[in-house]
This record gives sequence, structure tokens and C-alpha cells, in this order.
Amino acid sequence: MQATLDTPYADARADGLSFALGLPPMDALAVLPVERAGLTVELRLLGASHQVIAGPLSETVACLPGRAEPLPGHAAASVPGWAYDFAATTAAHSDGTAFARAVEAVCARLADRGDALTGAFPGSPHAVTVLALEDTAGQEAALGWRTWHAYPQTREIVMTRSRLVRPS
Repeated sequence: MQATLDTPYADARADGLSFALGLPPMDALAVLPVERAGLTVELRLLGASHQVIAGPLSETVACLPGRAEPLPGHAAASVPGWAYDFAATTAAHSDGTAFARAVEAVCARLADRGDALTGAFPGSPHAVTVLALEDTAGQEAALGWRTWHAYPQTREIVMTRSRLVRPS
């Protein structure tokens, strides 16, 4: 699902992002609910990045007031009935053309998927936040998602990958 947003994004740099588990649902600019692995998953676009609510888990990656800690490269936690794993990386592009190609490739790859949400912010065609569920075929007790946060002013793309797995 493509959402054209009228609100400018609140996070202007990759290093402004922070990470939180367990926050209540935040005001969202767009929400895509999807059923997967026996859970209702909400992919939520925020003006300050994203929030995913999946069953007992709430993951927020955003510019959060009062939170100064940086986005971790890795985090893990136990939530009721699930094990959770999170990873984040940032790709810095040396020129605008390479950055634009990378953003366009992500958007094109996910454009027609019913389990992906792309938010395009005003000001640049490459100011986007993208959330997508991962294919976990053959893994009924697993759920995964990825996100991409593109920052045209710094030519950075923050990529996250999250998984929930039911211990056997």
C-alpha cells in the first residue's frame, strides 16, 4: 500500500532515531493491518518513522522525545509466548544518484505487495519510510518484518529487520 503523506517527517537524520519496545500505539499517519502467524500485525507509519504492533509486541523506531540513546545494531527480548530479535544497519551513499537508485529499488520491489506499506513524505520523492512483512513460508511459528527509512538530506537509509519466533 502506498500512502502519500501531507505531513513533513519529524526525523531528519538517521542518528536521531531511537528504539523502544512496549510503547502504546502512537498517532499514525497510515496503518496497514495484516494477519500473519496467527496474529494481527499493524504496520504503522509515524511522522517520526515507524511502529509495528504484532500480538504482544510493540516495536517503535522513531525520534522519540526524551530518548537520547541511539538505535541499537542488535536487540533481543522475550515477549509472552515469543522470542524477539531486532537488527539495524545504516547505509550511507556517497552521491545522490546512488541513493535515489537504492530508494527506488526498494519501493519498486514492494509496490504491489498487500503486506507492505510505503509512506512518501513531501519535499523529496526519496523521503520515504517503508515497512514490509517478510516471507516466512514453512515457518508457521515465525513472523518477520523489515523497514527502510530514507533520508535524502544525508543520503542515508536505515534498514531494520525484526523477527518473532515461538519457541518449540
